[in-house]
Amino acid sequence: MASTFEIPLTPAPQTFLVSLVGTQYTFTLQWRDTTNGGWVLDIADASGKAIVSGIPLVTGVNLLAQYAYLGLNFELWVQTDAADAPPTYTNLGITSHLYAVTN
Repeated sequence: MASTFEIPLTPAPQTFLVSLVGTQYTFTLQWRDTTNGGWVLDIADASGKAIVSGIPLVTGVNLLAQYAYLGLNFELWVQTDAADAPPTYTNLGITSHLYAVTN
């Protein structure tokens, strides 16, 4: 049975530890202020060793689908309160949400 929970965020660049399926990960969210920029996510192990970097926070897709070969055993989804609008610099964690789905 899948479990879904929201990873709490704030509308600012941030780095934090999160425990998913019994493993600690370091998540880093950065804002890329360019024409086609936006929020991107880096995932590292608890010691900071990079696992995957530069994942754009887009709505409506499993952000980790293309990284299934890594065997992370969880999915990440972004959803905004206003349909599938992308997260903005000021609404991350307020009306834009990051969800983890585990089996």
